[in-house]
Amino acid sequence: MGGRIRERFGDELEDNHEINVTPFIDVMLVLLIIFMVAAPLATVDIHVDLPASTAQQIPRPDKPLYLTLKSDRTLNLGNDPVTREGLPVAIEASAQGNKETRIFLRADKTVDYENLMAVMNLLRDAGYLKIALVGLETAPTPSSAMP
Repeated sequence: MGGRIRERFGDELEDNHEINVTPFIDVMLVLLIIFMVAAPLATVDIHVDLPASTAQQIPRPDKPLYLTLKSDRTLNLGNDPVTREGLPVAIEASAQGNKETRIFLRADKTVDYENLMAVMNLLRDAGYLKIALVGLETAPTPSSAMP
């Protein structure tokens, strides 16, 4: 606590009851910088040219599990490369053994249907049946409406 010197009583100090907000502002600025630096690190940074979709968007879980099939047919689980043989073990570790985990499958639009189905079969053989396909959002056009 701070004090003021009073001239009337000499040795006795009066308590200062004012709040010093400078340390509070310093702490808030440090926390802001930490979150600004940490936020981009929590996203998937693998470039994939996704096809577009007009389907309704569903809410995403807190920690989504992304499996990416790139144009050169390699796989990435999150940001980490994984082989097709090591995929079941890697997903088991990432999903913590929960077979009900929804896996968000991202595939480059140049990947053919056969390779996409091969990856989906690997997931099914590993026991993961909840697979969500990821695409870019676009507005529906009149020509894309079904009759």
